[in-house]
Amino acid sequence: MLRLTDFIIDCPDTMKLAAFYSEVVGLPVKEGSNENWAGIRFGEIELAFIQVEDYRAPQWPDSEHPKQFHLDFEVDDIEAEQRRVVGLGAALQRDCVGPDGYGFRVYTDPIGHPFCLCRNKGVVWSDQGLTWPKRD
Repeated sequence: MLRLTDFIIDCPDTMKLAAFYSEVVGLPVKEGSNENWAGIRFGEIELAFIQVEDYRAPQWPDSEHPKQFHLDFEVDDIEAEQRRVVGLGAALQRDCVGPDGYGFRVYTDPIGHPFCLCRNKGVVWSDQGLTWPKRD
């Protein structure tokens, strides 16, 4: 059996980047986090941040310094979430939201990693979480 346990992001300052993503996702930085390793728990999976000496930030979309990874966050109100993440230090890089209000926007976090805020047509939000449309 294989089980995904961690998604690890290289960075120069673990606590600073963990604090940014903690605010983005509304979950606390894990107790015991420090300057070498910090984490945020998502059930059984941890979004983790590891300190790397001489860190080289991605320069998305420049392929000379590729993005390395990106995160997608489904949102119910892309405008409100944009104001919030930009206020936390993110920078808007590309807007791919159509006139119908669906699509995605690409941002970079404070050290250059790209992530997207997405609003997919047919997704229903409830207290129990997201319901994705059935695919044929």
